[in-house]
Amino acid sequence: MKKEPLIVERTYPATPQQVWDAITNPAKMNQWYFEMKGFKAVKGTEFSFDCPHEDTVFRHLCEVTEVVPQQKIAYTWRYADYPGNSEVSWELFPEAGGTRLVLTHTGLESFPQDHPSFVRSSFMEGWDHFVNKRLPAFLEEATEKVTQ
Repeated sequence: MKKEPLIVERTYPATPQQVWDAITNPAKMNQWYFEMKGFKAVKGTEFSFDCPHEDTVFRHLCEVTEVVPQQKIAYTWRYADYPGNSEVSWELFPEAGGTRLVLTHTGLESFPQDHPSFVRSSFMEGWDHFVNKRLPAFLEEATEKVTQ
């Protein structure tokens, strides 16, 4: 596998503050993403989360590497029982009528490529699920609650 970042972009009809809260507030993240144990949007914070897939639970071990409030958060992403290390960044860009999110996941090639859970298409499927399905549904529901 060549070194090529996986990039997923989506524009949401929400303010940068609303999207930022959704991707950095643990109580909100629990609703659409994962239960992030120990997560804080503070550089140097170590946190973990579990992701069940088929008959395996993958423990993710992460550390926040960069925080620019309402603009960018990045963290390392590795697995407890497998070699490899990657980084995920979430960048927000205000646009007319909403906020564009650019998610970039680098270092995928460092994971065991003979394991089906670590091939690029598996990551693409996962990020598509969260960025294009779960997060927009969460933001839509949150926006509806505010306008009621």
